[in-house]
Amino acid sequence: MSRVPITLPATHNGSKLRPMIGAVIYVRVSTKEQTENLSLPTQLRACEEYCRREGYEVLERFKEEGESAKTTDRSQLQNLLKYCRTRKGKVHFVVVYNLTRFAREKYDHFALHAHLKSLGISLRSATEPIDDTSTGKLMEGVLASFAQFDNDVRSDRTRAGMRAALELGRWTFPAPIGYLNSPKWSGKSLVPDPERAPLIARAFEELATGRFTKQEVIARMTETGLRTRRGLVLSPQSFGQMVRNSIYIGRVESPDYGVSTRGDFEPLIDEATFYRVQAVLDGRVVVAGPRPRNHPDFPLRGFVRCEACGRPLTGSWSKGRNDHYAYYHCQRQCRAVNVSKAKLEGLFVDELALLQPTPGYMRLVKDRVLCVWQQLTSEIKDRAAESERRVKAIQQKLDRLDEAYLFAQTIDLTSYERQRDKLREELTLAQIDHHAESIEELDVQGILAFAERVLPRAADLWVQASLNQRQRLQQLFLPDGIAFDGNRFNRTAATAPFFKYLAPGESAEESLVSQIRIEPKAAVAR
Repeated sequence: MSRVPITLPATHNGSKLRPMIGAVIYVRVSTKEQTENLSLPTQLRACEEYCRREGYEVLERFKEEGESAKTTDRSQLQNLLKYCRTRKGKVHFVVVYNLTRFAREKYDHFALHAHLKSLGISLRSATEPIDDTSTGKLMEGVLASFAQFDNDVRSDRTRAGMRAALELGRWTFPAPIGYLNSPKWSGKSLVPDPERAPLIARAFEELATGRFTKQEVIARMTETGLRTRRGLVLSPQSFGQMVRNSIYIGRVESPDYGVSTRGDFEPLIDEATFYRVQAVLDGRVVVAGPRPRNHPDFPLRGFVRCEACGRPLTGSWSKGRNDHYAYYHCQRQCRAVNVSKAKLEGLFVDELALLQPTPGYMRLVKDRVLCVWQQLTSEIKDRAAESERRVKAIQQKLDRLDEAYLFAQTIDLTSYERQRDKLREELTLAQIDHHAESIEELDVQGILAFAERVLPRAADLWVQASLNQRQRLQQLFLPDGIAFDGNRFNRTAATAPFFKYLAPGESAEESLVSQIRIEPKAAVAR
């Protein structure tokens, strides 16, 4: 749209005043942290100085604090567009510090640029040479593309920097238990936690002897005061992950970044102890004690606890090698439990049968969860479709408005331009919103089909499975083990979190959908 210069009357000495050129300033920082430094004041001063040099009168300043340039959620951007529309003819330029402050998506930049142009407003940068000449337009296109390029590679740059630090042996994540993150100037990324490091080293040493089960070591370390930094007792899962972590021998291992190297920090244990522990946990070596802890004859050894003393049961043969002479029993100091292998394992199979859902109930749960998941995905698709309909509806309003003015001539020019500019603003924002819609892909049906196939057959699977598969299935149903008093199991044992979602309820399905990322490979083999 061309603008007709405003001719003002001559002054008393015959000279003419320069027409007023109105400008608005838009500055933005992308995070809350940036609002605490000089980023906004620096941008604002640079823009105001630019306006003074060019002879623009600053009509309004819009400051966006801690908002991203990726979406149209920026309230000050929307206020800016409304201000420009309602003061059409008075605002000639929108001034930004640089184009990355205006928009990081090239699509968004040119959509906003086109809308401003329709209002007779040009975009200017206080630090970049853009204008309405052919060279200036080319420069704007190049800079807008670079703004998007900068946004696209920012995550790549962060990842590359993270990998480079890891390759130098620096631990770039929160410190694992037993270590503390140290300041950069110290030259090391981790230092031993004086309170927990000795206990971690002791846990490895006791496991390496082979005289204690994992549960026994957890109990012993808990008694000596080992806790997480939140003051919680280590769960069997957390402890299991800890004793498998090679960071305690001073190595940085990060499969996600493809890094395996020596760390810049001191180890808590020696390599011989660490690999001895791995062998004990895997059952690959004969360890001290009457029998290896992981033995196919006694799958419940170390998993079932004596209710009287709380210690894990062990197992041994008295005579021969048949079920009549194989026993599970408590430690010598207690002996409250002494039960045959056949009886205890038979009772445990019965217990699994009580815990497992029936096939019919599992199918019902699967159907209900799938229903909720399909409803959620349908809502996402509906929002995408609604944004597309909104774009089309606004475009149709614009088309009707043009027809009413150009052909039917039912409205005057002033009303036409006012309604047209408002609709164009709505269309620009709606197009940007529609461009940003996306749907997450997840095979919920496959995951639930696996659960429907495995969970109702847990007892049968346990009987038929190998030692390793039995232990994994036990952990799936009863992650903290179960107590036995010599005759029956304690029914108060905590079950896996999954099973609380099997009970009917108004929000149970939605809760399960949010937890549905359980990987099938983590359970017993099919």
